[in-house]
Amino acid sequence: MPVLARILRHTFRFPLQSALSLVMAVLCTTLVLVLPGVTMRFIDVIIGQRRPDLIWSTAAIGIAAILARQLLFTLRTYVNNSLELKLTHLVRVELYDKLQRLPVKWFDSNSSGEIMSRVADDVPTMDRVMIEGVDQALAAVLQFLIVAGYMCYHSWQLTLVTLAPLPFIGLLTSWWARRSEPMWRASSEASSALNAILHDHLAGIRQIKAYTVEPKALETFGAASRKVGEKHLRVMRGQAIVWPSVSFIAESGIILMVAFGAYWALAGKISAGTVISFLVAWGFLFDPISRINTLAQTFTRGIVAAKRVFSIIDTPDESHITEGTRPAGLRGHVRFENVSFDYAADSPAIRGLSFEAKPGETIALVGATGAGKSTVLNLLTRFYEPNGGRILIDGIPLAEISKEWLRDQLGYVTQESFLFNTTLRENLLLAKQDATDDELWAALEAANAAAFVRAHPEGLSTLAGERGGRFSGGEKQRLSIARALLKNPPLLLLDEATSALDNRTERLVQQALENLRADRTCFVIAHRLSTVQQADRICVLDGGRLVEQGTHAQLVAQSGAYAKLCDAGFAFDPRPAA
Repeated sequence: MPVLARILRHTFRFPLQSALSLVMAVLCTTLVLVLPGVTMRFIDVIIGQRRPDLIWSTAAIGIAAILARQLLFTLRTYVNNSLELKLTHLVRVELYDKLQRLPVKWFDSNSSGEIMSRVADDVPTMDRVMIEGVDQALAAVLQFLIVAGYMCYHSWQLTLVTLAPLPFIGLLTSWWARRSEPMWRASSEASSALNAILHDHLAGIRQIKAYTVEPKALETFGAASRKVGEKHLRVMRGQAIVWPSVSFIAESGIILMVAFGAYWALAGKISAGTVISFLVAWGFLFDPISRINTLAQTFTRGIVAAKRVFSIIDTPDESHITEGTRPAGLRGHVRFENVSFDYAADSPAIRGLSFEAKPGETIALVGATGAGKSTVLNLLTRFYEPNGGRILIDGIPLAEISKEWLRDQLGYVTQESFLFNTTLRENLLLAKQDATDDELWAALEAANAAAFVRAHPEGLSTLAGERGGRFSGGEKQRLSIARALLKNPPLLLLDEATSALDNRTERLVQQALENLRADRTCFVIAHRLSTVQQADRICVLDGGRLVEQGTHAQLVAQSGAYAKLCDAGFAFDPRPAA
């Protein structure tokens, strides 16, 4: 479906307001005929026939028409603004809903700044086509046709002279519309790139300050900002030539119209009042043409923005979000059978991986950075799908299970603990929306987070700050653990969940986690020996392959890859494993 047609379809989601706006546009346009008509009456009747008794009544008609037109214009502006706000809200919500239904892999190749630009900037720009563009263009066409019909009624010959410049104007503006679209697209993409850089720099402001690279960051931002200006200036340079040319052609038509009108008036073919009324009507006839510049910008930019918005809306949804098997329960029996996965064609992350986790077991995944540990958890959550092999849960192929149901059974604490910029209570309620405050405090106690939350006067109503900035890394991790414990899931995934904790706090949290592991299957990723040595089985990954598995004692005795990892980097706890 053409982009403009899709934009118009959105407008008709509010048919009554759209129809009301159209009716008022027709009435406003019809009322413009009163002024040239009144002018003709003053010249040909009141002055030509010496009828002073008609002066005030004729003036009253003209003033009343102008007042009615302005009142209708005011009401139409309010209706259109209201309609634009509603449409912008609906499209933004639709776009946000779509973003939530896209696969995680899509976000890997689209920056946050770019996405924010499309939601915040492109949606209202697109909606402006619906309201300002379509509405004004429609009103302009109506006004042109009505005024042209009025002029033809009084003198079709003089009307043809008046319209003579139009073909030249049409050719010039249509050429510029085609020429400027890629320019506006480049300008929009440059603005999105600038937003992406700004988002990254604000998110990484501590790193910028810590490494004292403020000048370099400023240089990068300045270059992106300069590019935005250059792309926009390219469009403005073209408009600076095109639109004065359009005005020159249109205004030259006035001289031709008056010249021919004077000639025919002297020849007695038309009255002087007709010539004067044409001169007044010319302003209303070419007023729509004077708006071509603004309308062309609105349409071109809006269509470019709409293409960017629709490119997201048209992206296929993540599959099997709600479709698929929904077992009555989850025991937690997980089996990987010859699983392979590639983030990119030339970079395999998992190769021929096979292992089993029985219900209630804790499986520790260890290995060097890039070994594929986090990928295992990403496959279990179905953020990504295997390229080969299969994963089974309780004997059911993971690919056949509803993703929504599966994720409801998971508790996932990621390596980078994330808190939303809202209260701690609302952050915790993500895991269990109907939880009571007593349940929240119990989860906080289990994660050893209750003490520092109580230290804040607002308690659970304390704002976390952007990305949880009001709390330390260790505090954020404990809050994330509390959120996972509150959910009480049958399958628990911990990706470096205790990496930011000091030894004392880690032991307290480990005790809380150990109390929960008895009744659930747990996958743990860690680089600290104290985190993994109590696991039922340790799986050692190297280059995406399983190279060893066994208990801590068994693997240490083998003096293989695991033993080398312990010697190289694990924070060894000298106490023997229980």
